[in-house]
Amino acid sequence: MTRPARRYRVALLGNGIRASLSPALHMEEARHLGLDYEYRTVDLIDRTAVDLGAELGRLEDAGYAATNVTHPYKQTVLDHVTDLSPTVRRLGSANLVLFGAGRRTAHNTDCPGFRGALATFLAAGGAAGTVLPTGTVLRTGTVLQVGAGGAGLATVAALLDLGFRTVVVHDAVPAAVATLLDRFAPVTSPRLLPSGGTLDTWLPRVDGVVHVTPVGMAEHPGVAFEVDRLDPAAWVAEVVYRPLETELLRRARARGLATLDGGGMAVGQAVESLRLITGLEPDTARMHAHFRRLVAGPDTLAGPDPLEA
Repeated sequence: MTRPARRYRVALLGNGIRASLSPALHMEEARHLGLDYEYRTVDLIDRTAVDLGAELGRLEDAGYAATNVTHPYKQTVLDHVTDLSPTVRRLGSANLVLFGAGRRTAHNTDCPGFRGALATFLAAGGAAGTVLPTGTVLRTGTVLQVGAGGAGLATVAALLDLGFRTVVVHDAVPAAVATLLDRFAPVTSPRLLPSGGTLDTWLPRVDGVVHVTPVGMAEHPGVAFEVDRLDPAAWVAEVVYRPLETELLRRARARGLATLDGGGMAVGQAVESLRLITGLEPDTARMHAHFRRLVAGPDTLAGPDPLEA
């Protein structure tokens, strides 16, 4: 007798998320895992006032197992949960809430998702989305992070975890850098440094750059910094994934620099979310392949801010 598939109902809470790739990405992998898995978006874009606690309560009452949480609720959701994972306590930001036994447990899968993709890239250049010129050796001494917004909390934590000697953070808004450093500096100083607003001074001196701003999205064309100022042996990692080849990556690849596109973080956080929700092990390579089919399909340039997905 065939055992019925385990059933999961999962949501995504956010603002302006109707074109999110998360439902398709989760449900296709869940199908391979033999699960009855329904993933729905709850787009609050038309709400003049949002009671996030009430929204979570409605999902709980409807029998949902979990909800991903995206822009602009990754920090405010912490006011409406009962438990924080160690990563959430460290970052002060969550993108997943698990329901069960009257508890709401907040997790952050952005950080391990990005950390895993970057670690694979740095180790062998074998991560999906990698362009690695023949004979390239990726250096890991000093890294520059451009962007100190919400996603920057997750990426800077990953960089610290990966053991870079120095992590320099730059943002057009100096207060954003100060806020980020205040969260991490007590336990990482002097490894974590502000750029001092001198981006052009740092670019020739770093081994790699992680780009974590909206610049390069279809709605925000352009580049956040000039790749021509980078050392020829430097590498560039991107978190924007719509389009998958941003202008920044195009210019970096034209210079022959090693690059990692934004699909690494996008898929990585989805893999971690599925693992936490189901207790099963997703096939990362299979999810990367499905993700690339999705971004190559219709409406590739539409959708929510990938920095907040």
